[in-house]
Amino acid sequence: MSAAAARAKGRLIAVDGLDAAAVHAAAKAALVSPSRGGISRWDASGVFQDLAVAGAGAGAPSARTLLLLYAADLAFRLRWQIRPALAEGRTVIAAPYVATAVAFGRAAGLPRTWLATLFAFAPQPNGRRFAHPARGANALAARDGFVGFGCERMARVDGPAQGLLIEKTAAYLRGADRLRPRR
Repeated sequence: MSAAAARAKGRLIAVDGLDAAAVHAAAKAALVSPSRGGISRWDASGVFQDLAVAGAGAGAPSARTLLLLYAADLAFRLRWQIRPALAEGRTVIAAPYVATAVAFGRAAGLPRTWLATLFAFAPQPNGRRFAHPARGANALAARDGFVGFGCERMARVDGPAQGLLIEKTAAYLRGADRLRPRR
């Protein structure tokens, strides 16, 4: 079955955002019928878990390295979770999906064209939702999300400080319509 036919049967809903707790809550809310779908979360492959326990000798990853790992993890999710569920006619909530990673990359100063090329393999979702933390909430309170993980671990040589990176990522997510890769 072609990828287009598989997507026609099921629905892919992207939930993106800065705060892991808000993304998780929005993903749960988007899942209308758990018996007819599921949530695909980042780090399904375990690559970030492995990075988290790596010793200091592994060094601190750059934004580019983190995004290459995110793309590898997303490819894993597509192969083993998302596409099979879509082929069965299920709804899959990808939390987070591409916009979160692109916003993080843009905030770190990576070129839009490089990011669009990196994520060109990812199918366009049937729907998009953006989860924003509650007013006054500390965006890094939930450090289990991709943005929090990246900000904590990234080598910040020649890059923005953690707080500025978070602010810039949030600004890119607020303007997420500009972030859609041009194909």
